[in-house]
Amino acid sequence: MFGIIRPCRHRLSESMRTEWMAHLCGLCLALKGDHGQFARIATNYDGLVISVLVEAQSSRGEDAGSWRRTAGPCPLRGMRSAPVAQGEGARLAASVSLVLASAKMRDHVADGDGLLARRPVAAAARRVAATWDRAGARTGSELGFDTAVLVDAVERQAGIEALAGTGTSLLEVTEPTETATAAAFGHTAVLAGRPANRAPLEEAGRLFGRLAHLLDAVEDLDEDARTGAWNPIAATGTELTEVRRLCDDAVHGVRLALREVAFASKAQGRLAHILLAHELERSVDRAFATGGCATHGGHEPRGGQGPEGSYGPYGAPPMPPPPAPPGPPRGGRRRGLIAGCAVWTGLFCTGQVCCRDPYQDPWNGQPREGWCAKFCDCCGDCADCGQCCKCCGSSGEGGEGGDGGGCCDGCDCGCDCGC
Repeated sequence: MFGIIRPCRHRLSESMRTEWMAHLCGLCLALKGDHGQFARIATNYDGLVISVLVEAQSSRGEDAGSWRRTAGPCPLRGMRSAPVAQGEGARLAASVSLVLASAKMRDHVADGDGLLARRPVAAAARRVAATWDRAGARTGSELGFDTAVLVDAVERQAGIEALAGTGTSLLEVTEPTETATAAAFGHTAVLAGRPANRAPLEEAGRLFGRLAHLLDAVEDLDEDARTGAWNPIAATGTELTEVRRLCDDAVHGVRLALREVAFASKAQGRLAHILLAHELERSVDRAFATGGCATHGGHEPRGGQGPEGSYGPYGAPPMPPPPAPPGPPRGGRRRGLIAGCAVWTGLFCTGQVCCRDPYQDPWNGQPREGWCAKFCDCCGDCADCGQCCKCCGSSGEGGEGGDGGGCCDGCDCGCDCGC
């Protein structure tokens, strides 16, 4: 799984987590349904934004059930069924994700990364990438979206990188990515039947693509320097302070563009707002190591920001009070050594040990935290995540229209995105 928007589950209320997972699983299943089981590896966190935007702009009316279907048990959901997104939004997200994943694969082949340095593996990877290009184009054509703009952007990227050097503007290097994401974002307005939204969404997509390119470069900077791989920041000689400025400007630009987008309703646009107005900012903080836990000291900014970090001169927003201590754990069924080992094997093989939160200990029946829950993006130490999440200026309480379970649900946060 990859992508720059990775919301911490502690920052989303139960309703927003359910919606986010519905789009993520919908993207995964759309890839499987249209392109086969192997294509599911192209599932990524950023691709689901396309599905979110289509649904947020569409009028549900009495046809609300057509946006969801119940999917069967999946190891990545702890072998539980769940409602998942379906329809044109999920299919467009799958098409875009597949074409961009094929481009990423070819890029790794060109760089000779890992096993791809071996000719037989590289040849197989090229065949897979070509297959994905054709499959993504086929689905895109069915939805009225020409994926040629994505392929053209990828091809131009290689030429631009070959000519880039010290003094080249970083925005010249990010332009192909910006063009590709602008086209994808803009087509969501076409599918939703809201042509007036196309221009602002193309602007939001352009800036989103810039952020994706720059943040990927920032996160890979040290590793690329160690291995000698090409990196746009090092190649153009751009200071990290300037990179950070470009990222912050892009986040601000996305928020301004969202003000011009007419969603079907405030409730339907809520998840899009959370992901693009707030989680995008946290992605920048994370990449520049400024998004540390407010109660654990955080990190020094890599980009040379001032002492206020990304919060500005007024400091961090107020933190919610610490949660009440949990009650005594409820016991479950106790088992002997052999029976417990058998149950543990079943939990492990079905992914519940990793992804179910909580799962019951096979031997004493006590609730245990899934392994994946330990990888939380909101702070360095998630033992008390509620104290350290940066919560939209709403002190962790559900705002207007929220359910009280997450600070962004109603989002009366006073940000400049018009929500």
